[in-house]
Amino acid sequence: MTVFDALEAAELLSLPPTPFVLAYWSTATIGPDIHIKVGRTLYSVPWKLIGRRIGVRSTATMVQLFHDGSLVKTHAVLDQRKRTDKSDYPPEKTAFQMRTPVWCRSQASEVGDACREVIDQLLEVNVLYWLRAAQGVLGLRKQYSDTCLEAVCARAISVGDPCYRTIKGILIASTETNPEPETSGDAGAAAFLHGPARLFVTAATPNTTDDDHNDQVHDEAEVETR
Repeated sequence: MTVFDALEAAELLSLPPTPFVLAYWSTATIGPDIHIKVGRTLYSVPWKLIGRRIGVRSTATMVQLFHDGSLVKTHAVLDQRKRTDKSDYPPEKTAFQMRTPVWCRSQASEVGDACREVIDQLLEVNVLYWLRAAQGVLGLRKQYSDTCLEAVCARAISVGDPCYRTIKGILIASTETNPEPETSGDAGAAAFLHGPARLFVTAATPNTTDDDHNDQVHDEAEVETR
């Protein structure tokens, strides 16, 4: 102890502020989907680094991503197949995924001026309350052409009721009155040949009452916005 006190004690260094953590270092190239794979999990990286090669420091509790020596992203290690921070996507991609008012207005502009006016009116006041209705109107693009949706939006505006239920109801009524011609699926087969549509007997569809029809229109709004 005499030697230690006299020669060695003064040379001792203080303990580091944090405990030693065993870490594994590797490198990865960021793909177009802004994710890299570490172990069995995909981790998102800021989109501006797509195509760049980055350093990866992984421990038992976290994954740190470095570019040119600077820390650019940290993810907690969880038992998940994919860890995505939506802020890592470019703004337009984030808006599309989240279906925010920005996304709704952008999609409505693609349809036409009348559709954009409907969406603007829906989102003018109490945005959070009317956002689902706006998403529902745009969800009708899955069933109807933009030309048809634009015309119906213009009609809804003219009658002073530009809401989802009115627009959906007009579309259903116009489709029932003037149904679009269906293809036979026979690819122009000769008269003595039968297309695939003729192989089976078409079952009759039961009629629904007006009340059932109205309930269906009401319920479909939430289904189509998911």
